Amino acid sequence: MIIDTHLHLIDQSALRYPWLAGVPALNRDFSYEEYAREARRAGIGHVLHMEVDVDPADIEAETAHVQRLGTGADNMIRGAIAACRPEDPGFAAYLDRQKANPFVKGFRRVLHVVPDELSEGALFRENLKRLGGTGLTFDLCVLPRQLQRAAALADLASDVQFVLDHCGVPDIKGDGFEPWHAGIAEVARRDNVVVKISGVVAYADPESWTAETLGPYVEHTIESFGWDRVIWGSDWPVCTLGGGLSTWVAATHALLSGASAEERTKLLSGNARRIWRLGNKD
Repeated sequence: MIIDTHLHLIDQSALRYPWLAGVPALNRDFSYEEYAREARRAGIGHVLHMEVDVDPADIEAETAHVQRLGTGADNMIRGAIAACRPEDPGFAAYLDRQKANPFVKGFRRVLHVVPDELSEGALFRENLKRLGGTGLTFDLCVLPRQLQRAAALADLASDVQFVLDHCGVPDIKGDGFEPWHAGIAEVARRDNVVVKISGVVAYADPESWTAETLGPYVEHTIESFGWDRVIWGSDWPVCTLGGGLSTWVAATHALLSGASAEERTKLLSGNARRIWRLGNKD
């Protein structure tokens, strides 16, 4: 079974999402029930929820909301990657609260929606180092032009497990193989970074992409990081912009057709199980 490491749920009756006003196609509720119905049919068994850049005042409420959803006996949600603000003075206290909650598996601060200098601030970097030794991961969501900054953060905190989202967000529709190609190879030189094979269908032309379109980007990412440092994510519901969950799962299987059974298992479930210490019962 596939472990989906990148599910977004949207509930506008419970939380505020300021950015949705600028993305009409996603500006509605996307429920766990809607996702789970399709995910089970596609072979997905377990899920990590990824923060959805809610209003900063709702960050802890989002984690609590998702945790309540995950309490059902047959629910697939096994943990959350929570939002955070390492640039804020209150981060240390926030981290202490989250460390006490085993449901929280890591954190993310989306960096392509803020000034590049934010991640270079002294407080941001000091707080990022606080993750060392906690077992909590930090997702890097950056654009190709920011891959050097992602590498710098990985160098700064070598004992933190970083996760590069969405193959480094290549501009597939714009044929943006370079400088993305070189940036991915550079980030992959850091042993403390793994990469998500996720999100790419949303960066291709929604009317014309095929598995062959995605191939050079996915293949270069896997070749750069190796089979022990790749994990899979749906990026639902953002993937609906490029065809949807089942389409992305089918494309993934096509892209992995030349891989061994061991390699496919590592990417689709094994590496995620190891990184977030998800036991067999999870």
